[in-house]
Formats: sequence, structure tokens, C-alpha cells
Amino acid sequence: MLLVEKEEKEKEREATLAERVPPLSLSGLSVQELQDLCKDLHHKIDVVDEERYDIGLKVSKNEKEINDMMLKITELQSKFKKPTLKRVKISAEAMLSVLLGSRHKESIDFKANLKTVKKEEEKKEEVTDWRKNVEAMSGMEGRKKLFDA
Repeated sequence: MLLVEKEEKEKEREATLAERVPPLSLSGLSVQELQDLCKDLHHKIDVVDEERYDIGLKVSKNEKEINDMMLKITELQSKFKKPTLKRVKISAEAMLSVLLGSRHKESIDFKANLKTVKKEEEKKEEVTDWRKNVEAMSGMEGRKKLFDA
């Protein structure tokens, strides 16, 4: 049965190739006719490549959808279902009372044990206009003042 199926596919392939690609007769053609034939063949190759690319994308998209559906099927068939989680707002006191039960009697202040950090202010140098000091700094006296300072 496999051999018969393989032969049928081979015959089908040859038939489609004979239909799509007629035999070439290059004898007796001028240079211009050969160039036109080459351009036509290149155009056909481009069209076939575009079709192959489109079909490949469709196949990959369908395979992805099949895999997603298979995952959903196995998830539905399985006994364990994941519950949807809900966000619950609870205070630290309530959480400790739930966790510790009757042992939790006194309230705990979490902020009491934190360190206090003092921020030091950065010393900023005064920005002066350099045009005011040009005459004062010009010459050796200005450089000497700068050096002394």
C-alpha cells in the first residue's frame, strides 16, 4: 500500500510539473528573446517563492494553534485545575494573627527597628560669571592671586 501511494504521489508530482513548467526550446531564439525568457522565468520564480513563503507562514501558524488547542485539551481533561488567584489586601497585623493564631497577642511595630539615615547636603560651589574676573585675573598679578588662594 505504501509503494502504491508513493508511486501515485510521484505521478501527481510529474503531472503538476509538466503543467506548470513547459519544456524549454532554446534553439533558434535571438538574444533579445532569450533575455525576455530569462526575465519571465525570474518573475515566475519570484511568484513561486512568495507563495511558498505564505504557505510556510500559514502552516507554522496552524501548527501553533494546534499546539495551543492540545494544551487546552490536556488541561481540561486533567483532574487538577489551577485556581484563579485573587489579590487580597491584608495588613501585617491581620497576617500575623492568621499565621500565628492565638500566640499573636501584642502588636508589632515594624518601623521601630529601622535605622534613621540623615542625608548630607552636598556643598555646591558658587558659580560666578567668568567675564567679571577676566581683568582681575589677567597678567601675573591675577595668576599670583589665584595661586595664593
